[in-house]
Amino acid sequence: MHLLKQGYFLIWFSLLNSCTNYGQLKVKADLSDLLNEVSAVEIVPGSNLLWMINDGGNKKKLYGLNRSGKIKIVIPINAKNNDWEDLASDPEGNLYIGDFGNNENHRDNLKILKVDKSYLQTDTKAEVVKTKFYYPEQSKFPPKKKKRFFDAESFFYFNGSFYIFTRSRVPDQFGKTTLYKVPAQKGEFEATKIGSFSHCSKLECSITSATINTSGTEVLLLTHNSILKFKGFKGDNFLSVDPEVIALEHQSQKEGICYKSSNEVYITDERTGTDGGNLYTFKLK
Repeated sequence: MHLLKQGYFLIWFSLLNSCTNYGQLKVKADLSDLLNEVSAVEIVPGSNLLWMINDGGNKKKLYGLNRSGKIKIVIPINAKNNDWEDLASDPEGNLYIGDFGNNENHRDNLKILKVDKSYLQTDTKAEVVKTKFYYPEQSKFPPKKKKRFFDAESFFYFNGSFYIFTRSRVPDQFGKTTLYKVPAQKGEFEATKIGSFSHCSKLECSITSATINTSGTEVLLLTHNSILKFKGFKGDNFLSVDPEVIALEHQSQKEGICYKSSNEVYITDERTGTDGGNLYTFKLK
């Protein structure tokens, strides 16, 4: 009788899972529990793996997964995980970790960590090169609550620079993001402000990841329920044009996006209870 009940439960659970509505997303994999707080996904030139990290409070490790979502390699990183929020890569195949999560706007040690491509072939502890930076507009740590615009969860590499998109922690301006530029070099730099954009005021409009296509003509910003697609900009003023807002018809704590191809992306979300913790694909129109 016990086995019969157990069988009924497994059938019920399978049916429940199959009926879950993922909107426009296609579930590629249920990620390992080692990635419960996954904060980024990145494809790196010269590697056939998907690369992921967890955000602050988790282990200082870089995870390489196959395209089925199975972990194939785990690389220890010789740097503190203050709050790792996004990944980027350059055309040479080097990987970059954005250690600039700043929920309370109190950090004065923002940095980007370079992981040389040679470390992506082995599970040897990786040494890093640090790019430190600061926002010239921030003078207090933290500033008043109505001026807390200095969190960030999104960036990418483009033409020798890092482009960082901030996340607002001001309640009536959650959808605001400011674009900053920092040289992709070792050292400490003042971030250069390029422009700002405001999507909406709700929390689900917060910008949580960013990616750029290989030709540098299209930028995608991720929120909890949509993708903002920017095209037609001049130079690196990516936020100077109005974006196409692509509704994903699915709400979760989405934290990572990268191009799979010119018209398809990978997306990840954090696990919250029984929801999330998945690797998705989504076709751009």
